Amino acid sequence: MAEIILQIRADLENNSDKKSQISGQRFFKEKVKLYGVKTAVVTQIGKTYFSQIKANDKSEIYRLCQELWQSGYIEESFIACHWSYYLHNKYGEKDLGIFESWLQQYVNNWASCDTLCNHTIGTFTEMYPESISRLKTWTQSPNRWLKRASAVSLIIPAKKGLFLKDIFEISDLLLIDGDDLVQKGYGWLLKAASQSQLQLVFDYVMKHKNTMPRTALRYAIEKMPPKLKNEAMAK
Repeated sequence: MAEIILQIRADLENNSDKKSQISGQRFFKEKVKLYGVKTAVVTQIGKTYFSQIKANDKSEIYRLCQELWQSGYIEESFIACHWSYYLHNKYGEKDLGIFESWLQQYVNNWASCDTLCNHTIGTFTEMYPESISRLKTWTQSPNRWLKRASAVSLIIPAKKGLFLKDIFEISDLLLIDGDDLVQKGYGWLLKAASQSQLQLVFDYVMKHKNTMPRTALRYAIEKMPPKLKNEAMAK
C-alpha cells in the first residue's frame, strides 16, 4: 500500500500551482506546507485512491492516514480526513483516541483541524455521545488545536439541535480563553446551535456577553436577526 501514498503525492505535485500555493498561505497566520492544489481536485484524488483500498481493513487505512498526516502538507491532511470519515460505518469506541493523537501530533492549522473535526469527529460523537466527555477534557489542554477541536467537533450536531447542554458546558470552559482561534471556534459552535435553538443560544449569549471576548460574541450572533444582534452588541 505504500505505493498508493507515492501515487497520491505524484498526483498532487502534478496538479500543484505556484500561484495557488502562494495565495493559499495568506489564509493562515502560521507557516503552512501547501502543494497549491484546489480543494475539489484534492477531494477527487482522495476518492480515487480510496476506491482502490477500501476493501482493506480499518487499521490499514488508519495507518495510511497517519502517513499522510506525517508529511505536514495540508492537502495530504485533507485526504487523511476524508478517508477517516469514509470509514464512519466502521467506527469503534476506541477510535477517538486515534483522532485525538492526530490532533496532538500533526494538526498545526485551522483548516486541517476543522476538516478532521467537522466530519470525522463530529460523526463519531453522534454515534458515541458519551465521547463528548472526552471533548470537554480537551478544553483544558495547552494545545490550541485540541481546545478548538473541543468546540468545532460539535458544529454539525449543533446544526441538528443536538447536545445543546454539552455545547453550553464546552463554551463555559472556553469562555475567557485568550486564543482568538479558540474564541472563533466556540463562537462558531454557538452560531451553529442558534440555527435550531435560537432563543436558548441568545439567552446564553446575553448571560455571558460581558465576559465573552468580542471575537467569540460576533461569531455567535452572526446568523441572528438584526434586533437580537443589536441587543447582544449593546453595552
